[in-house]
Amino acid sequence: MTTTLTKLIVYLAFVRDEEGELRPAFEPREAQSEGGAKQQARLLWSSGKYAGVLAWWRSADLVNGEFGEPETLFSEGDVPDMD
Repeated sequence: MTTTLTKLIVYLAFVRDEEGELRPAFEPREAQSEGGAKQQARLLWSSGKYAGVLAWWRSADLVNGEFGEPETLFSEGDVPDMD
């Protein structure tokens, strides 16, 4: 059986809730390229609306639900640790 690995490239912004805890501002958004993810993250950060932004990629075997370690492409401000 052949395994097909896909490269998932995503970006996400974070806000602080009423208790001051970081939470995602929206669901992670997929980008077509690493450059695109970094550009979108920079735009979000420059808007001044978010506590932090993060763009990353990871390999993914979508058939078996297995994911590689995340590799950070861009990080600015307050972001949680990547699991």
